[in-house]
Amino acid sequence: MSARKIISPLAALAVIAGMGLTACSSGTQSGSASQSGSAEGSGGGGSLTLACSNQEDWCQFMANAYQEATGVKTNYVRLSGGEALARLQSAKDNPEFDVWYGAGADQHEAGNEAGVIEPYVSPAADETPDAYKDPNGVWVGIYGGMVGFCSNTDKLADLGLSTPESWDDLLKPEYKQEVAVSHPGTSSTAYTFLWTQYVLNGEDQAKTFDYLKQLNNNVLQYAKTGAAPGQMAGRSEIATGIIFSQDCVKYQKEGMPLELSFPKEGTGYEIGAISLVKGSKNMEGAKAFMDWALSAEAQNLYPEANSYQIPINSTATADPAVLTFDKVKLIDMDMTAAGDMKKELVDAFTNEIATAPKE
Repeated sequence: MSARKIISPLAALAVIAGMGLTACSSGTQSGSASQSGSAEGSGGGGSLTLACSNQEDWCQFMANAYQEATGVKTNYVRLSGGEALARLQSAKDNPEFDVWYGAGADQHEAGNEAGVIEPYVSPAADETPDAYKDPNGVWVGIYGGMVGFCSNTDKLADLGLSTPESWDDLLKPEYKQEVAVSHPGTSSTAYTFLWTQYVLNGEDQAKTFDYLKQLNNNVLQYAKTGAAPGQMAGRSEIATGIIFSQDCVKYQKEGMPLELSFPKEGTGYEIGAISLVKGSKNMEGAKAFMDWALSAEAQNLYPEANSYQIPINSTATADPAVLTFDKVKLIDMDMTAAGDMKKELVDAFTNEIATAPKE
């Protein structure tokens, strides 16, 4: 197991202040980069297949950008964090991927425990603050984002509700079937939400699940992917989706009548990570891709694909629309503990919450 890593809000503020300033389509998708770009390049040769746990449009844009820069044929399969981890485990003896791009660091920690991650201390990680990388090279942060409320302003007005500013606001009777969140078994977003409740309730599982049982009465659907509740809110199917901040900003910019807010009690956040897949059939190429993904050059591309994460490279430049950690009250995030507790908490959620009858 890697060293216990606690990422505190104070550390986040200090790092982001020095930067010049954080996952999900409607289903699993796959694709490949265009065939443009020279046949020669510094990408390690051969071809690459990525497990990509970001929005579909960013996965496609990023794969194209790398292929055009290096000439290395770059394919991807779009998988939510939970789906990616499950698929890596099922193909452990004959890996189909070379790199796992995206999903929270806690997911990569869980992947390391499952024996599907190959540690790699990339020289390009020198520009990533220590708070946002595993010291043994299990994972390195490439972006950040915070869990928030993505609400349809028209729907709130129809229901006579103000913008939610507390986790308890979502328990109001007026929110009956007006809330959506993804399932923590398939989504990094939802697991960050679940971990947030666990921390806010003093790491008391009984208290945590008491809140979740109350919230369950107002949840219309536990979606498969993390960003889906934001789309549901944008289409007026619900009033509020619990999603990562960058996804709500993306949908706002696409013209949906959405407002982003954060709970006053504090919220969790992700450090989206990258890691190498153990047993990759092109390990040198995988390392070259990881070096590129950690660079400011790669992370400066986020806004070009309408992707609004917080870049983690200390020399990268965030888009003005990006919401930074210093604007929100955050909980302390222990990525190792979150990874260690994942199976226990997700199993309990599946058995006690997702299938529970609603009052």
